[in-house]
Amino acid sequence: MNRTRSFRALALTAAVLLLSHCTAPVSVRMGKPGPPAGAPAVRRDTESIIAAIRDAHDRIRRGDDSAIPTYNYAVARLIESLEQTGADPWNSTLALSGAGGVKQLKGRSPAGTAPLHDKLFPTDTLAFHGKYSEHRAQVSGIGAPLVLVTSFEGLGHEKARKNLPLRNLTAVVSFVGNTATLELIDPYQIETVTLAGKPRPLAADYGAAVMLGMSKARVDKLGLVRLLRPTRYNDTANLNFMQPYDPKRIPVLMVHGLDSTPATFAPMYFKLLQDPEIRKNYQFWVFSYPSGYPYPYSASLLRRELEDVRRDYPGHRNMVIVGHSMGSMISRLMVTDAGDKLWLTAFGHKPSETRISGHSRNLVMEALVFEDRKEIDRAIFYSGPHRGSMIANNWIGSTAARLVKMPGLIADVRNSVISIASADTAGLMMQRAPNSIGTLSPDNPFVLAVNKLPIAPRIPYHTIVGDRGKGDTPNSSDGVVAYWSSHLDGAVSEKIVPSGHGSHENPEGIEEARRILHDHLKSL
Repeated sequence: MNRTRSFRALALTAAVLLLSHCTAPVSVRMGKPGPPAGAPAVRRDTESIIAAIRDAHDRIRRGDDSAIPTYNYAVARLIESLEQTGADPWNSTLALSGAGGVKQLKGRSPAGTAPLHDKLFPTDTLAFHGKYSEHRAQVSGIGAPLVLVTSFEGLGHEKARKNLPLRNLTAVVSFVGNTATLELIDPYQIETVTLAGKPRPLAADYGAAVMLGMSKARVDKLGLVRLLRPTRYNDTANLNFMQPYDPKRIPVLMVHGLDSTPATFAPMYFKLLQDPEIRKNYQFWVFSYPSGYPYPYSASLLRRELEDVRRDYPGHRNMVIVGHSMGSMISRLMVTDAGDKLWLTAFGHKPSETRISGHSRNLVMEALVFEDRKEIDRAIFYSGPHRGSMIANNWIGSTAARLVKMPGLIADVRNSVISIASADTAGLMMQRAPNSIGTLSPDNPFVLAVNKLPIAPRIPYHTIVGDRGKGDTPNSSDGVVAYWSSHLDGAVSEKIVPSGHGSHENPEGIEEARRILHDHLKSL
């Protein structure tokens, strides 16, 4: 028996090591694109490029839209030329020799950007590869799509709300007399521009900034290490914006699951951005956290982040929360009014009558005493183990749980609670929940207690469940979570998709999110 257990532990450890060296979901290679078919080559000095842009601009003004690809290509080369020479038309007008009749170049850029100090990459120089690279959110039109990069350092580790380290822009050049104006435009705010006397759709590549960030920072690799050593990565528990904040757009907050990161939502994110109505009305946020923590504690971290957002962005619109797997359980706690019911279940006394103090008391209060978040209007749960997963109880779960290093703060809280517990449930809650895997057991006291609490009646919620294509619901499973656990009575809708546990990456699962978001707009 001991040899069998040792073999199983060794096998799981090997699997962990393999997962930690997985292939990047997106990689990038820098290239030098050639001119569009039939277009002449463009010399790489700034003045020759501007002359080529003006020639294409004049052809477009005369009604020759076949010159648009040449115009876009030349604008991208102008950005490259300015980057290479360090020229700064945004802070001072550049004098030119008059090539193409142009004698000066001025620049304009959106607030919050500093093109001279940041790096601008034309997206036609970025060749993306990998399993997520096919999900491109591109719009054809006028202009050269760009990625503005402030820094690659710390991507996925630091708060990225007010100052996004990467963002999508589009460059357009217009002419008045002998002056050329290079304008950098935020495609989330402006989708149509007037060029050569006619309104035209703005070209955009909405997914390029996120793809470039994923390829450079490898945020996806944080999943495993944050599961095994959550305390070491405590500073990565952040709510981040995926695009510049807009008080008019509805936030969609995505919460990932166990051994995962926000990168797992990339296919959904890119697909939803392709929908003009969703792009116009929604903005996307992600909550990233070390998934080795017990999920009630992770939920308290999300509440802290939401409080910070409320303070910094007091006028933001109410949001839709989308959770996958353990992220669904965290999301469910956001839309549940527990009051002091969980505390009473655990200790048998009200908080004011319970002898626990200091830092431990604060952590337990945050985890057990909470209300539904008023800034959330709707919830979507993907593959949620609301009643637990049997895997947490078998040899895989128990072995994996031993590999997860118990956070010191959880150990301190556990010891404090057990030493004063007046009810068996309190001790069990802490003894059985040293890490996230412990809180996924179907017989975990916290899981059992939460399932006795209803989701706030004001909040419509939806479930998406995988059946691995077997069509055997209600006896189905996605391979990790059984239908009896992920099903929720009272859901506005339930969608069964032919997927494994990654129902949020399944095309039908993504389409269901798109449908729900459209319905949400109608309800408003």
